[in-house]
Amino acid sequence: MKNFVVKTIANAAALAVAVWLLNKITLTGGSTGKKVGTLIVVALLFGLVNFLVKPVVKVLTFPLFILTLGLITLVVNALMLLLTSWLADKFDVSFHVEGFWTAVLGGLIISIVSWAMNMVLPDDKD
Repeated sequence: MKNFVVKTIANAAALAVAVWLLNKITLTGGSTGKKVGTLIVVALLFGLVNFLVKPVVKVLTFPLFILTLGLITLVVNALMLLLTSWLADKFDVSFHVEGFWTAVLGGLIISIVSWAMNMVLPDDKD
């Protein structure tokens, strides 16, 4: 359970950095508390998408992974971010990613920050 919380916090922080750096990834809300709550909800959606959809997409794109020497991962991450944006819209959460190339850059930022956060935050192996 602690690992789930740590990963959610890391995803929320990574999403916050992407929102801060890219003006085409938007997170609207009145107060800071509402924005933090929205980030947590989006992080949960992003984690759910990565848990359920990403493994299937990775298996289906395995030949492209080999052919492109792993660069297809950037496209897969972008598609997961766009899917998260679409789900956020369906659940009336104020998070939006505008465009594929923004999603590619956002996916790259989120991957790097999430990796760094997971290195810093404690990991419970129990």
